[in-house]
Amino acid sequence: MGMTMTQKILAAHAGLKEVVAGQLIEATLDLVMGNDITTPVAIKSYDEIGATEVFDCDKIALVPDHFTPNKDIASAIQCQTMRQFAHTQGITHYFEVGRMGIEHGLIPEKGLVVAGDVVIGADSHTCTFGALGAFSTGVGSTDMAAGMARGKSWFKVPSAIKFVLTGKPSAWVSGKDIILHIIGMIGVEGARYKSMEFFGEGLNYLSIDDRFSMANMVIEAGAKNGIFPVDQQAIDYLNQHAKRVGVIFEADEDAHYEKTIVIDLSSLPLTVAFPHLPENTRSIDDACGVAVDQVVIGSCTNGRLEDLRVAAAILKGQSIHPRVRTIVIPITQKVYLDAISEGLIQVFIEAGAVVSTPTCGPCLGGHMGVLAKGEIALSTTNRNFVGRMGHPESEVYLCSPAVAAASAITGVITNPAKLMNGALI
Repeated sequence: MGMTMTQKILAAHAGLKEVVAGQLIEATLDLVMGNDITTPVAIKSYDEIGATEVFDCDKIALVPDHFTPNKDIASAIQCQTMRQFAHTQGITHYFEVGRMGIEHGLIPEKGLVVAGDVVIGADSHTCTFGALGAFSTGVGSTDMAAGMARGKSWFKVPSAIKFVLTGKPSAWVSGKDIILHIIGMIGVEGARYKSMEFFGEGLNYLSIDDRFSMANMVIEAGAKNGIFPVDQQAIDYLNQHAKRVGVIFEADEDAHYEKTIVIDLSSLPLTVAFPHLPENTRSIDDACGVAVDQVVIGSCTNGRLEDLRVAAAILKGQSIHPRVRTIVIPITQKVYLDAISEGLIQVFIEAGAVVSTPTCGPCLGGHMGVLAKGEIALSTTNRNFVGRMGHPESEVYLCSPAVAAASAITGVITNPAKLMNGALI
C-alpha cells in the first residue's frame, strides 16, 4: 500500500521501509523547539531524568516570544531560566529580545527547517512548518525534554485527510479564509490526530505565506500536522532562507486517505470565526456590522510581510475609528525592518495604530492588548476560546488581515471590498 507525504517522512526518520496509520515508531528529530512558557517546564523534566547534555546543540531552538520583553517578574524568571540553560548547554539557536521573533515565523526565516524534516516543538502551532513539506507537530514539555536529551521521539503514525483545492480565490480571500472555512466544515475535532494534506491546482494561487497560515491552524481542527507539496514556491523560499532545500517527499498515487474533500476556492467567501470556537465560522456578510473595541493584526498566523502589506493597502490614507484600539505586530525583526523599508509602519502609525515588537502577547491574553469585561476583539490570531485574550466575558472574532484592517477603519466588522480605497477595487 502506498504512503502519504507524512508517512513517508516518518518512515525515513524511523529507518523503516514503510509505516501504516496507527503504527508506533521512534523517529529521529531534526529540530526541537521551545518558548519562554514551555521551555522552563521542559528544563525541569530534563533535569529530573538525569540529562546533562543536549543531543545536538545545533538542533535545538529556544525562542522567548510569549511574555517578552518581560512583562513582569514571573516572566523575567521564566526567561532567565531559559537563557541560562541555553548558555550552559551551548545551544546555537537562542533568540533573545532584539534578535527574536514569534517562533513559528522565526524558525523558517532563519532556515532552521527544510523539506522532509521532523520537527517537534512545545507549542501547538509548531505544525506551521508543514508549509515547507516538513512533518512538524506540537508536543508537551516532557516530550520536549526527552527530545532535547535523546534526539528522538515516539509517534503514532497518523492517518490522513486529503484536501484538493481547485479554482482561484476571489479578491481579498487569503489562506486564513481558506483554513477558517475548512475548520468550519469539519469542526475542531474533525481531523483529530490526523494529517491534513493539501493538493490541487488551487495551490498555484496560494503564496507561501498563505500556506504558513493554513498549516499553522490545522491544530484548530485537532490535526496532528498539516503538510503541503514541495513545489517551486516552497523551493524558492528554502533557497532564499536555508542552506539546503532538504528531502522532497511526494505522496504515492495509491496512498490511503480516510476521506477526500474538494474545495472550490473561487466560491469561497471572506470568512470570520465567531466566539468562542474557530469552527464557529460564517461568511463576512453574516458578520458585517458587529462593533469591535480592539483589532489585532499579527501573530504566528498573520504577522508576515504579505499580511502587513494587505493591511497597509487598506489603511493607507485612512484613519482608524477613534473607538477602536488597533495593534500591529510584525512576526519577526526582519519583517519589522522590511515593513519599515516599504513604508508600511508609517502607514499604520499615521492611521492611528500602535506597532509592537514581535510578541505573542495579546493572542493568549498575556500582555500588549488584554481585553476587559464585555470587550470585543477582531483578531488575525488563531484562537477565540472563552477568555483567550483576557476577561472570560470578553469575545474574540477571528479573521484575515484584510477584514481586520477594514474593520479598524469603520469600527464594525466590514468587508474590505466595500471600502473605496482598496487596492483591488
